[in-house]
Amino acid sequence: MLVAMPCPHTPRLHIARLHIPRPVRLAVAWCCLAAATLAAPDAEASQSLRCDGQLVGKGDSPVALLHKCGEPVYRQPVCVPMLQLGWIVLPYRSDGPGAVLANQCVPMEEWTYDRGPGNFLGIVRLYNGAIESVRDGARLR
Repeated sequence: MLVAMPCPHTPRLHIARLHIPRPVRLAVAWCCLAAATLAAPDAEASQSLRCDGQLVGKGDSPVALLHKCGEPVYRQPVCVPMLQLGWIVLPYRSDGPGAVLANQCVPMEEWTYDRGPGNFLGIVRLYNGAIESVRDGARLR
């Protein structure tokens, strides 16, 4: 933890570091890494979308999706929050960088496909030129 304290020799503020033992810092870093791993969006089950007897799924290109399933009924850009573990290097710190956990917006696109009456909508999430996930949406009546 950093605390701003006035220095008696100069009129500027200096940053004084409270001593946190290295094992405690490592335990906190490991806990943050575990939390980021558990909160990853890949935790949801991977599915496929069947269109005219052909399957598309995770890793397929948008071109393959358009070829097999045609145009979606709705396209929507989405911002998916993801936890990112980063490191901050501070001047005057002799024991190495500090771990920081930040929530970052990752831009993706969702395409919605109508599977017909009585079926669930198919929602395909695209990221970085490939299908990132496929899931069911609301059921149409």
